[in-house]
Amino acid sequence: MTALRAHEPYLRGAPPNLPFEWSSATIRRGLNFTLTTTIGDIDLLGEITGGGGYEDLLPHSIVVDLFGHECRCLDLPWLIKTKRAAGRPRDLEAIAELEALLEEPE
Repeated sequence: MTALRAHEPYLRGAPPNLPFEWSSATIRRGLNFTLTTTIGDIDLLGEITGGGGYEDLLPHSIVVDLFGHECRCLDLPWLIKTKRAAGRPRDLEAIAELEALLEEPE
């Protein structure tokens, strides 16, 4: 791991020497980014299978505070819907847990 990778987000699964500029210009030009950071993996998705783009998903999102920043996340019903649509084994495994959370009283 290079010194740069120890401190800045980098593309998960990319070769270590792949040039990548972490900037707002890069984010504006891309659609989906899967990153590894010092606090863990994060996916920045401009479009989600079974859900669409930002404007489609906005009515089905909630605002949460993450490390002092407001972030939008899908509400549980739509998170379940998109995981079911993606159909990946790890998503299908998570659906039962998410449905249990959905049934818990607040």
